[in-house]
Amino acid sequence: MIDLYFWPTPNGWKASIALEEMELPYTTHLINIGKGDQFDPEFLKIAPNNRMPAIVDPDGPEGQPISVFESGAILMYLARKTGRFYGTTERDRVAVEEWLMWQMGGVGPMAGQAHHFLKYAPQLDPPQDLPYAKDRYRAEVGRLYGVLDRRLAENEYVAGDFYSIADMSIWGWASLWEGQRQVLEDKPHFTRWLETVSARPGVQAGRALHAELRGDHRDKQSQGVLFKR
Repeated sequence: MIDLYFWPTPNGWKASIALEEMELPYTTHLINIGKGDQFDPEFLKIAPNNRMPAIVDPDGPEGQPISVFESGAILMYLARKTGRFYGTTERDRVAVEEWLMWQMGGVGPMAGQAHHFLKYAPQLDPPQDLPYAKDRYRAEVGRLYGVLDRRLAENEYVAGDFYSIADMSIWGWASLWEGQRQVLEDKPHFTRWLETVSARPGVQAGRALHAELRGDHRDKQSQGVLFKR
């Protein structure tokens, strides 16, 4: 039984979706990021960068327990463990890793900054309504989604004709395109892919995990924990 340290965010969904898709049993441990659970010393032993998700697998390599932090590393570990959603050839795996790294270095950070400056920063005390930052990150997310749309014009999924951990990594952030002030009318292939992945039962189950706890972090306590440390 894998231990999942989780809060319902796009990064958290990567791990919950992977566990559901791979049909791995898991126990959820909530890490309330608005209250600062990610700074708890016990959690830092698992995730030293004070970010969730993280997992502990009691049946790790050589049958010994292992902890894994960073969402991309978790996806790769689970895909290797199960032999699923990583492709079947070395060329497949290279493509999966390219697009997984593209998400980790591009879509996730840029969409996260877009959310911050478009939604949260104007609500800070004092307000930080910064037109340059809003335009900068909104435009960069749009550029990245254009890259994705062109890729999907030639492939059913991001790594090729097979669903993979790369799709799982991108979907959570991409599903929040409205909050990033994006449009889909000019991205038909992105739209098709988004609808296809959203219809998967494993994606729906991973996204639904403790969905009732998802908040907007507009209260001062949450802002102090998330934005001022």
